Amino acid sequence: MVTLDALVRLCPPPADALPAVDWVQAERALGVALPSDYKQLVETYGDGIFDDTIWLLVPGSAYSDCDLHAQTTERDEILAGLWEFEDRPAGLLEAGARVLPWAFEEGTGAFLYWLVRPGQHPDDWTVLYNEGRGPLWEQHGMGCLAFLLAVLTGTAETEYFGYLYDVLKPTEHRFATADQTLRAPRH
Repeated sequence: MVTLDALVRLCPPPADALPAVDWVQAERALGVALPSDYKQLVETYGDGIFDDTIWLLVPGSAYSDCDLHAQTTERDEILAGLWEFEDRPAGLLEAGARVLPWAFEEGTGAFLYWLVRPGQHPDDWTVLYNEGRGPLWEQHGMGCLAFLLAVLTGTAETEYFGYLYDVLKPTEHRFATADQTLRAPRH
């Protein structure tokens, strides 16, 4: 079982206290409960970016690009239009199945989603990666924490994040908060 401790050792979280998330309100607004590993990620890291590559979406972020609710609404609209002329991924052919974004890849238009299936417990949701500017979807039989850790350690079986290790070869992993990354410098 993948634990948050392994990720924290690999990529230290911000030292500053994070704003509390009202999980009851967040889940009510989405109409579904959220996975416990995701809640642990959010409570430990908050909104921000891992290794200048993967942005974590958070309910109530001050930045719409990082706000789970804003991105869910936007992605639902975009995908509804897309699926008028493209086939849905196989996992979404089941009646009532849907995707829910939890992260996105910097500068690519690619999103990481959970595959939300009817009657399935949120802790059993798996990850779908959509390349964003094309029809390809990649399915991963693990939760968001396990997937994120696999990407950062270079063990994820993915066509999309290999460059992190083939090109960047990070020796140290970094998490930068949305405030650190997006807030305009004050003069």
